[in-house]
Amino acid sequence: MLNSKDSKTIRAIAVASSAAASLGSITVATVTSTAPGILGVLGFTTTTVVALPAAGIVATAGLAAYGVKKVFFD
Repeated sequence: MLNSKDSKTIRAIAVASSAAASLGSITVATVTSTAPGILGVLGFTTTTVVALPAAGIVATAGLAAYGVKKVFFD
């Protein structure tokens, strides 16, 4: 069950993640591979960018850190 301190902490994480929403997305990887078909035979490549929303990263990191704190330090 959540107590008052837990609720305040989760609310603070939600506020931080909504503030990070204006940052857009964060590129975590750029993958280059050969192009399909005849273009690949000719040596062309394609690039795929893997990006995650900043708000999701902030929310996940905050909740994970708070969970670790609750499990190991409370």
